[in-house]
Amino acid sequence: MDLLKIAQKRYTTKAYDATQKIPQEKFERLLEILRLSPSSINIQPWHFFIADRDEAKQRIAKALVGKYAYNAAKVLDSSHTILFCTQADISEQHLDHLLAQDDRSGRFKDDTAKQGQKDSRTGYVDYYRNEKGDIQRWAENQTFIALGQALLAAGIEGIDATPIGGFNEEIITEELSLTEKELIPSVLLTLGYRSEQDFNAKLPKSRLNPQDIFTTL
Repeated sequence: MDLLKIAQKRYTTKAYDATQKIPQEKFERLLEILRLSPSSINIQPWHFFIADRDEAKQRIAKALVGKYAYNAAKVLDSSHTILFCTQADISEQHLDHLLAQDDRSGRFKDDTAKQGQKDSRTGYVDYYRNEKGDIQRWAENQTFIALGQALLAAGIEGIDATPIGGFNEEIITEELSLTEKELIPSVLLTLGYRSEQDFNAKLPKSRLNPQDIFTTL
């Protein structure tokens, strides 16, 4: 596998072939790669809603109206669409859940190591909540790390993908009762296989030149 060639080849898909479905085994592999995404202090502040049936995709598409209507076809014609959500705040319950999972995974040699992990995470969360005052932004940054991992994984697996930030957040929040779940909607990811009518597949990739973005100190 040549990761550079995959990065050069993948692109943001603009139109999907609705007749093509991602094989279940391949999609489950993609989800496992997504589950293994890295995050700061392994905080994992995310939840993913998966729409793989027409009825489920129609629920997502309710938020693609008005100025966002051009994105609806991507969701409806995709094989799968994933809504990436972020926890609105990092609760004590979530921190306890993480610590318990760390314990079950065998990451602590003794109680002192376990307490150290607990104190470290709590310290970071308190810092971003109380000193920086932007814990939601910090948490959402982690969710976008997961999005990047999913996009790269899709390219490796030969799956076309489109990240979509243009949707009505209020509609999707109400449709999926996200407020009650203490979640905010961050980004959509459509997955599937490109249509022959996808104009973007025929265009050359455009990125800034190295000298525009890299500075060697």
